[in-house]
Amino acid sequence: MIGRWAKKRKGGAVKFRSSLMSRYLLLIIAAFLFVPILFPLLSVAYIVADYAVRGTPEQPKYGRASEIEWNWHNEASKLDASSGQGEAAVEKRLQELKRKYVEASLFWVDADGRSRLQLPGGQQLPDQWSPAESIRFMKNNSNGDPFTVVAFIGKDNSGPAFMVIQLPRELLHTREALSAAPLFIGIVSIMFFALLLFSLLFFIRLRRRLLRLETAMSVGDSEAQTGRSIPAPVKVTKPDEIGQLELAFNRMITQLEDSQRREREEEDLRKRLISNLSHDLRTPLTVVNSHLYMLRKEELSAAGQASIRLMEGKIEGLGQLIDNLLAYTLMASGRYPLTLAPHDVIRLVRESAAAWYPVWEKEGIEADISLPEQSLVWNVDKAGFRRLLDNLFQNVVRHAAEGRYIGLFAELYNGSMSLVIEDRGPGIESPSELKGAGIGLAIVDHLAAEMGLGWHAEAGKDGNGTRIFLNQGDNGRYSN
Repeated sequence: MIGRWAKKRKGGAVKFRSSLMSRYLLLIIAAFLFVPILFPLLSVAYIVADYAVRGTPEQPKYGRASEIEWNWHNEASKLDASSGQGEAAVEKRLQELKRKYVEASLFWVDADGRSRLQLPGGQQLPDQWSPAESIRFMKNNSNGDPFTVVAFIGKDNSGPAFMVIQLPRELLHTREALSAAPLFIGIVSIMFFALLLFSLLFFIRLRRRLLRLETAMSVGDSEAQTGRSIPAPVKVTKPDEIGQLELAFNRMITQLEDSQRREREEEDLRKRLISNLSHDLRTPLTVVNSHLYMLRKEELSAAGQASIRLMEGKIEGLGQLIDNLLAYTLMASGRYPLTLAPHDVIRLVRESAAAWYPVWEKEGIEADISLPEQSLVWNVDKAGFRRLLDNLFQNVVRHAAEGRYIGLFAELYNGSMSLVIEDRGPGIESPSELKGAGIGLAIVDHLAAEMGLGWHAEAGKDGNGTRIFLNQGDNGRYSN
C-alpha cells in the first residue's frame, strides 16, 4: 500500500504520512492494540507496581489472635497459684505482661474465686466469682470485642485459678499497605478516554473541513447581491486528501472565473458589433430607399414597379430587423429601463391598433377589434407595452397576412382576464419565407418577463391560425 501511495505521489498526490488514511489507520491500530496487547501489558505493570507499592503487609502489633492465645496459655502453665509465694509470682508476672501488652486489660482470679490483681484498676468485676458468673463472663466475651483469652493457672492449665487478658480487636487486624489498583484503573481509563477523544476529534475536524468546503461551494445571498455567481476560493489548511480537494476546487474556481471573464468579453464584443452594425447599416438603407423613391417616379413597366415594391418591402423588413437587433441588444445589456405604473391596457391596445390600421389596410388584413368599454388596469411600462404590441402586430403582418384577418379581444384565460390577438394565417409553427431568427418574439418574451406579464400562443379555434394570450394574472383588474 505504501509503495502504491509513493507512485501516486509522483503524480501530485499527498504523501502517505500526511494523508487521512494514515491517521485513520493509526486510530484503528491503536484500537486493536488496546485490548489484546496494551491491556495485558498494563496488567503485568499493575502486578509489579502493586507488589512494589504494597510490599509486605504490616503484621498486628502483638501477633495474630492464635499466637496471643497460645502465649497466654503458655504463660499460665508456667505459674503456680497454690501457695502465697506462687500468688505473688502470678501478680509479678501479670505486671510484666502489662508492660508488654500496654493496651490490654489483665486480671486473675484465685482458687477461691476471689478477684485479685486488676491491671488497670477500676474494672467492673465481681469480688467473688461463682461458676455461673464465670460461665456468663466467658459467654459474653466469646468472639466479641475486646478479644478475650481465659487461661487456667498451673501445669497443663489444670489449676482452679485463672487469669484473663482482653485486647481491642483492632490491634489484631492485619494492616494492608497501599494498593496500586486505583492507579491501574486510572491509567486504563485515561488511555481509553484518550483513544475515544482522539477518534472524536479526528472525525469532528474532518466533518468541519467538509462542511466548510460545502459552504464555500454554495453562493450565498451576499455574493448573489453583488453579482458574483461563482463561489470564492477556500484556504488550503493541510496537505491531505481534503487539501487536494480544496486545491482542485480553487483551480476549478479560477477556470470558471477565466471562462466567465471571456464570456463577458465576448458578449460585450457581440453587443458592440450589433450596435455598430445597426447604426452603420442605416445609412446605405436610407440611400437605397431614397433612390427607390426616385425610381418610382419614373415611367416603368409593371414588372419594374413590382420589383420596386418588392425591394421596398425587403428594405422595410431589414430596417425593422435592425431596430429589433438594436432594441434586443439594449435590453440584454440592461440599458432599456422600464418604469412600471398602472395603465389602462385596453386603451393602449386601441391606440396601437389605430397606428397599425393603415398597414393592415394596405396588406388587405381585416381588423376585428372587440374590446370591452371598461378599463383593464395593469402595472406596465407604457412604451415597453406598446413595443410589445408592435412586435406582435408586425409578426401577424409578416407571417399571417395571407389569412387576411386580425382579431383583438379580451377574455378569461386560466382564471385571469387576458388580451387575445388572433390571426388566420398558417400558424406560428408553419414555415415562412419571411421567418427570421425570432428576434421579435425574443423581445416580446423579454418585455413580458420584465413587466410581470405572461403570454402563450396556441392554434386557432378551427385548427388554423394562431391565438396569442397576454395576461397579468391577479394584477389585472377592471375599473369603470
